[in-house]
Amino acid sequence: MSALVLALLAGGLVGLALGALGAGGSILTVPALVYLLGFSPAAATTAGLIIVIVTSLTALLAHARAGAVRWRAGLLFAAAGLPPAAAAGALSSRVPEPVLTLMFASLAALAAVRMLRRRAPRGSGAVSAARAAGAGAGLGAVTGFLGVGGGFLAVPALVSVLAVPMSAAVGTSLLVIVANALAALAARAVTAGHLDWALIMPFLATAVLGAWDGRRLASKVSAAALQRVFGSVLLAVALGMGVTAVR
Repeated sequence: MSALVLALLAGGLVGLALGALGAGGSILTVPALVYLLGFSPAAATTAGLIIVIVTSLTALLAHARAGAVRWRAGLLFAAAGLPPAAAAGALSSRVPEPVLTLMFASLAALAAVRMLRRRAPRGSGAVSAARAAGAGAGLGAVTGFLGVGGGFLAVPALVSVLAVPMSAAVGTSLLVIVANALAALAARAVTAGHLDWALIMPFLATAVLGAWDGRRLASKVSAAALQRVFGSVLLAVALGMGVTAVR
């Protein structure tokens, strides 16, 4: 199978996950770029941020049209993550690639387990500014360092820390993802090496289309079923990356 076809298929899967769940799609981007398209881990995390930004923005517009975005809460949460995202984005280029791969595999495994457990987060009822800032900063650091959106962390944090209702948490998480990924990409711009745009662009095109389809899919299929499917795929990816990293 040609690299172009693989890019198109992988992009569609990423977009479906982001549009349907607001999570899980972006964390599939980096391993797809590395193992299917031959990117180095460093180049894949940078390219992943570009794909995350455009795809998440597309999905965000779909959720916004449905009135499912809490703008004030999302911007508050994102503001706390911008400095850590920029700092972590600059730092990641200095980390050895096997270490970066192992860290990413660990994060992917955590995301998969959270999705497979299928426990809906519950609001805390009280909003703490300190907790909101801490959660936002932590998510920003993860986004900047590993080139992922972190929706699987953002959704429960928005619900439990900022008391965002679950019906609006997915759309609001996409706003946070876009802001953090932009800050991380800006920090990487100076050190970013060559990126293969001939593969990034078709990947991105089908990811954008998949994000719109994912939004429609979410209205027809239960969230639990979607999480089981994407969680299983993500866990297999995490295990494969972990084995590769320790060889």
